[in-house]
Amino acid sequence: MQAEPVLALDWVEAPLNYLAPGVDKPFVYAYTPPPGIPERSGESEARRVAIADGRPFIGRFSLDREGFALRRQATRVVDFYDEAEVKSVYYPEVEALVRAATGAGEIVIFDHTLRNTARGARGQKLREAAASVHNDYTDRSAPQRVRDLLPAAEAEARLQRRYLEINVWRPIAEPVLSWPLAVCDASSVDARDLVPSERRYPDRIGEIYAVRYNPRHRWYYFPRMRRDEALLIKGFDAAQDGRARLAIHTAFEDPTTPAGAPPRESIELRMFAFF
Repeated sequence: MQAEPVLALDWVEAPLNYLAPGVDKPFVYAYTPPPGIPERSGESEARRVAIADGRPFIGRFSLDREGFALRRQATRVVDFYDEAEVKSVYYPEVEALVRAATGAGEIVIFDHTLRNTARGARGQKLREAAASVHNDYTDRSAPQRVRDLLPAAEAEARLQRRYLEINVWRPIAEPVLSWPLAVCDASSVDARDLVPSERRYPDRIGEIYAVRYNPRHRWYYFPRMRRDEALLIKGFDAAQDGRARLAIHTAFEDPTTPAGAPPRESIELRMFAFF
């Protein structure tokens, strides 16, 4: 589903970390690797790109065209660092939000990640900002994740119909002044830009897409996001009918961040939407 590019009036220019040429199957360990094995393969290269302010065009962005959409939704959560409260209060809120945005019959939320750019660390429960261009699922890992989550018969039945993987990203401290999230218009991404990359866990091997630079990529962000705003990002769409199948994304170092800005704190929920 193609759309005319949105021509933004305001933008920032910043380096984004892409996968450098030279590695066909990169990997990264999400834990300390066995002795003698490197933690990761593949180098990154920083490319300066224009990242447009998407706020004037919020109503034009959609999951089926660009692969992302910004929605306003208040939350009743008091403490996002309280896991029990997140699961009992926030999960149902996000389920309702995604059901309304997609028309899906069932939403299965399977995990969430808290990020704090001052206190987060890779491999820990509280994470740092993910500052490399990527997509969370691939043509191989999305159906495998469905099989991992659901009983075998139910999973196979679900996989016969359209389903989506959705990431819902929200600030938990406001406004976001540092390390905002950039998302790329799906219609500007070529399949050849996407490189399957293994994420190795103690009990399984996952797969995401690392991304090679393409000057056609059209990037957007939503400055000063607040706690009552949620960014829906399509991580996978089983449909192959011309609509957006995914939206690559990354945190980036905003050159307009004021000195002494507070750390970025955010939460993201990952889920499948079944039809």
